[in-house]
Amino acid sequence: MCKVLKFPRSTYYKAINRKKSDREKFNEILDKKILKIYNDSKKRYGAPKIYKILEKQGIKVNIKTVQKRMKKLGIRSIVVKKFKNHKTKEKIQQLPNILNQDFETTTINQKWCGDITYINIPGTGWTYLANVMDMHTNKIIGYSYSKKMDKELLVIWFGGKNMA
Repeated sequence: MCKVLKFPRSTYYKAINRKKSDREKFNEILDKKILKIYNDSKKRYGAPKIYKILEKQGIKVNIKTVQKRMKKLGIRSIVVKKFKNHKTKEKIQQLPNILNQDFETTTINQKWCGDITYINIPGTGWTYLANVMDMHTNKIIGYSYSKKMDKELLVIWFGGKNMA
């Protein structure tokens, strides 16, 4: 086969019997450690944090080397965009605080409190869960889940009736 390709036999055998250099061995060990740190961080850590952890473990390596190895391994940190608060275009009616931190009740349905929970789903974005709790029984009496945070989120759990 070497004759057909006009390739020296000695080069072929040298390539087969070639031993890995110290640099290649070090890179293999480094790749395993980088992958372990990356997976342990749930794929959130990038090169700077992985570099710091390797440094704490006593492995002396440049941050650019970590970046290069991560690129070769095809791994990147998952970046979650920070929430930006947007001002609403509608004028919001401020309602008076009727409870004034007095949560004591004597009967059911005397006082209710509500809450909206923000839930971030990776790839989809923010979703919202609105719930209302009876202060006497401390039980959830209604809830609604939506991709938009608007009046409809609360109107849905209220049986379609407008609360105003």
